[in-house]
Amino acid sequence: MTERVDFYVLNGKAPRERWMVGCRLAEKAYLLDMTVVLLSETGADAEALDELLWTFSERSFVPHELRRAVQPPPGAGPPPADAPVQVTPDLDSIGPADLLVNLSGRLPGGLDRFKRIAEIIDGDDDRRRSGRERFKTYRELKLPVETHQLDAAGVA
Repeated sequence: MTERVDFYVLNGKAPRERWMVGCRLAEKAYLLDMTVVLLSETGADAEALDELLWTFSERSFVPHELRRAVQPPPGAGPPPADAPVQVTPDLDSIGPADLLVNLSGRLPGGLDRFKRIAEIIDGDDDRRRSGRERFKTYRELKLPVETHQLDAAGVA
C-alpha cells in the first residue's frame, strides 16, 4: 500500500537535472536500506540512468541493475532483484519496492507495490501538464501528496 507521494518540482527543463535528482533520491534511500525502482520513459533513458548512477557522485556507490522489459511466464511473478536499486522503463519486470522514483511522464501501474512514490517534474510544459494530471489522480486515490520546490541545484 502506498503511504505517500512526493512531487519534486524543478525549474530547469534538462532531463539530466531530473535524472540527477532521481540518482540522489536513490542514493539516499539505499543508504537507509530501502529498495528503489527508477522508472524511465524509454529503454534508452534507462541505459543513460544506469550509466549516470555509476558517475553522478565521486563519493558514493549505489548498487543497481538495469532491468529490461521482460514478460514473466504465465503465473510467475517478476524475477527477484539482484540489487537494491533497479532501473527500468517497464514496471512489469519489477516486484515490490520501498520507493518508486518516477522519471517517466506516465502514471505508473501497480501503485500498491510501492510504499512511497517520488515524482520528479521539470519545467518542460508537457511534463508539468502530465505531472498535474498525476497529482490529481493521486489525490483522487486518497494518497497523501506533498510538493517540494527545488532550486537549480536540485535542493529544496
